[in-house]
Amino acid sequence: MRPSTAAAKHTSNKYLLLVTYYSLFLALLASCASPTPTPTPSVFSTFILVTQDPNASPTLTPFQPSGGIDTQLPTFTLSPIPSATPTMTTTATPTATATMTATASPTPTAKPPTAIVGPAATTVPPPTASQPSRTNYILTATLDFDAHTLDADETIRYYNTTGIALSDIVLSVQPNRYSGAFSLLAVFQDNVVLTNYSLNDQRLTLNLPQPLQPGSATTLGIKFKINIPAKSNEGLFGYDYNQINLVDWYPFVVPYVNGWVLHDPMSFGEHLVYDSSDIELNLKTGADVIVAASAPAEPNGEWTRYRLYGARTFTLSASDEFLMSESAVGSVNIRSYYFNGYQAAGEGILYAAVQAVSIYSIKFAPYPYETLAIVQTDIHDGMETDGLVFIASDFYGQYGGGAKNNLVSIGVHEIAHQWWFGLVGNDQAMEPWLDEMMSTYSERIFYEFNYPRYGDWWWQFRVNYFSPTGYVDTPIYSGGTFRAYTNAVYLRGAHFMEDLRVRMGDDDFYAFLKDYAALHARKRVTTADFFNTVRAHTQADISDVIMDYFSGAY
Repeated sequence: MRPSTAAAKHTSNKYLLLVTYYSLFLALLASCASPTPTPTPSVFSTFILVTQDPNASPTLTPFQPSGGIDTQLPTFTLSPIPSATPTMTTTATPTATATMTATASPTPTAKPPTAIVGPAATTVPPPTASQPSRTNYILTATLDFDAHTLDADETIRYYNTTGIALSDIVLSVQPNRYSGAFSLLAVFQDNVVLTNYSLNDQRLTLNLPQPLQPGSATTLGIKFKINIPAKSNEGLFGYDYNQINLVDWYPFVVPYVNGWVLHDPMSFGEHLVYDSSDIELNLKTGADVIVAASAPAEPNGEWTRYRLYGARTFTLSASDEFLMSESAVGSVNIRSYYFNGYQAAGEGILYAAVQAVSIYSIKFAPYPYETLAIVQTDIHDGMETDGLVFIASDFYGQYGGGAKNNLVSIGVHEIAHQWWFGLVGNDQAMEPWLDEMMSTYSERIFYEFNYPRYGDWWWQFRVNYFSPTGYVDTPIYSGGTFRAYTNAVYLRGAHFMEDLRVRMGDDDFYAFLKDYAALHARKRVTTADFFNTVRAHTQADISDVIMDYFSGAY
């Protein structure tokens, strides 16, 4: 059960710790026996950053039944130790070197500041000549953890790759959807105060004095403050008694596709669409605050610098009570952040993450970022962002060891989003199946190569339990209810992928997955892109399979 008080969250569970240490020891020795040899994930000795175009946004994963999960340690049969065996290191909460300094809210002035207040910002390297220019974000922010406030200066270098002259630029400002949370203090364009703009709900429209011509660039400056709101029971953005989650917290330029793409929010599903971008954050916090972030931390005096290239968004989770365990796959550092009393679950999901990153890096593409953070929080189930995923405290509390549980199945789903909607992006409102179906089926791949005897369990527990119906290509606005939407997009999507795989054959199917990731890396795909890539890898007629699962002929 999700703890509702600080005392509940931090109650030590000695039995759970002992049980899971035993489980973890066994899991490190063996996944389980299989009648046929299974591929052993290899550790990548060199981190490879794909340098084309990524995508990511926080995406809800359907909540699962509480029954049918492991409540006892599974019985393992000895098998070869995977080469991606993690080295678990549990650390007490580190002490930051920063001294907390409250920053007064800046006020607009007649001319912009000559430099960002804070450390010297690093200019994000320009993309290579063969790539379209990515939007660059440089942020300098001070987080007052106790006061629940954040003061920030933001510089955006925007390249007009739309092919037309732009008279305005539209940004998403998600914190403005929360009453009293967002204060826009000043806006600049190319070092000149910009006064002709409007901020309505999530939409910030900057009316440009002169049209921005195709192939040209402009520099935008934004000073803002966030009074971080209390997090709702099942919400993600905001604070609770020991944690602050900052997701989609800074203004960002939305994509332009025959107009600016900023969909209306829905009560379920994701409505935001992202271009790939390069992001630098210079952050100052209090000395006792531990930060989980989308990128590795670089100490810089009293500041900490984070740099993330080719990403959709940058996410932070801060707490003064985090515990952390870490491991690695090659040069990819993986960290699990959890709370007192949940160490067994925190290390269990860390081990699963090592397995997931290993097999997905082989079957899809090299992991697209330098680090991965897995963060416990009070939400309904799971959310992903670039380089950081959130998983519900309920799943940590349910964890009893092994891999047949919500913590692992939902956790590896969110990790799969680092490829499907992180590396390969899409319109998550109108074509959500392009990332959700792929991430759901990636769970099946995870179990196939790590726990092959759990395949029937996974299909029943995650998919068939709900007797899913509906069209896979259902937009979030046509889903009806959350359950009906997820049944159609996620679960029927998994059945479609299985039928497609059978029709194509394994060799062609996995060749398709690799080419799909490589061809569309750091871009946004469409339904046409998906099926064009499929057909490039098979001579089989798949029209009847499409007819069974989709509302249209593709």
